[in-house]
Amino acid sequence: MKVNTGESGPMRDTHDSKEIQLTTGRSGHCLNSTQCFSPDGKMIVYDGRNDDSLLAANGEVYLLDLTTGQEKLIYRTEHQSAFGPGAGAATFSPDGTMVLFLGGIQNCNKERPYSFTRRTGIGVELKRPMIPVWMDARDITPPFTPGALRGGTHAHTWSGDGKWISFTYNDHILAEASARGEQVTDTRTVGIMFPGKVKVKNADGVEEKDGRMHAVLVSRVVQCPKPGSDEVAKAFDECWIGLNGYKKTDGDWQKRAIAFQGHLVDKDGKLKTEIFVADIPENLPELAVRFPSAGTPSTLPEVPPGIVQRRISFSEKGVSSIPRHWLRSVPDGSLIGFLAEDEQGIVQLWGISPNGGRLRQLTFLSTSISSPFNFSPDGKWVAYMSDERVFITQLSDAKTLELTKKRKEKLAGAVVWSPQGDAVIYNRYTSEGDDVLLQVFMVKIELKNE
Repeated sequence: MKVNTGESGPMRDTHDSKEIQLTTGRSGHCLNSTQCFSPDGKMIVYDGRNDDSLLAANGEVYLLDLTTGQEKLIYRTEHQSAFGPGAGAATFSPDGTMVLFLGGIQNCNKERPYSFTRRTGIGVELKRPMIPVWMDARDITPPFTPGALRGGTHAHTWSGDGKWISFTYNDHILAEASARGEQVTDTRTVGIMFPGKVKVKNADGVEEKDGRMHAVLVSRVVQCPKPGSDEVAKAFDECWIGLNGYKKTDGDWQKRAIAFQGHLVDKDGKLKTEIFVADIPENLPELAVRFPSAGTPSTLPEVPPGIVQRRISFSEKGVSSIPRHWLRSVPDGSLIGFLAEDEQGIVQLWGISPNGGRLRQLTFLSTSISSPFNFSPDGKWVAYMSDERVFITQLSDAKTLELTKKRKEKLAGAVVWSPQGDAVIYNRYTSEGDDVLLQVFMVKIELKNE
């Protein structure tokens, strides 16, 4: 095997692997960008979209048993139409008991369609398929309920211990006020949920509903950031740092923390994306109860005290927005990965410590990374797509292996590792008669001699 780890970029070596098509049904099979496997690696979860942009029109979530090849429907929306409610972006809980996904508000229709502010986190327990569990509570009538939200959650991700959930959020109340011409703007931000049932007054179970989890916002955003400051106009596409946090510069352990991308305005007045960290105190549930905040008709709920937000990247060009990607952390929390252009304008993978400091280039490719990425369970490799191929790169020396050859059928979405690190799955379109269908493929990986 020939491998070049110099600055000009590793050669694209083909690993001894073979694509295995896991799904064949005449519908879409859309994987989420992460957490698609059950903890034992025996099942995967996906939704029925044939295009990841069409979540509103999809109403089904499935499991696939990898040992038997049997597909099982675990959730179907009621009154599904092109306008919602919709369901998708499914993840497995770390204990394997629940699947969590994004769903639109149940009364979505042509007049009130699925939107950024009209969606929620829905769980389905594997022992009780088809029965939805409403994760985040919703209250859109003032005075609002602390612990409930007034809008839509999205991109739900489990913490390493499986107890807390992160999400991005858009506020229905501010969006409606802005539509009326009021001087407020809904801006995306980041929040988390932790165990704690929330009861909403006069809940109808649709527009306003109780939830299993208590939700709070954890990133501070402002309407008009001061140029040259670290004020954030929009927070998005976050990740948990480490399976159990990270080690701080003083040697203490920060057990819970979120990294997120944030829009700021540089000293020249230009919008720029950098990386921020929100350190979360372990007693956040207690603080959220002691200092409740549900916001007002013109303001977001306040971030609870004790959460420390700080900027950790100071880059020349900022984080790349193409392709869209979520930040990811290695399991021990020592490195946060992100995509950014190199000096030649090629989108590469980079890394930074959660404590800040030097940016580290991790890939040296001749073609841009074209997908979200994920680190292997041992934190030594990263998987992604480039030039319609699937690659993995070793972080220690940039050694890069080409797992698939370029084909006429297009790749889509992200590359997701199995919990054991012995395989990756991803989406590829296939031609079946007159249909072009999104299917799930797997490549098994043997890295003992790499």
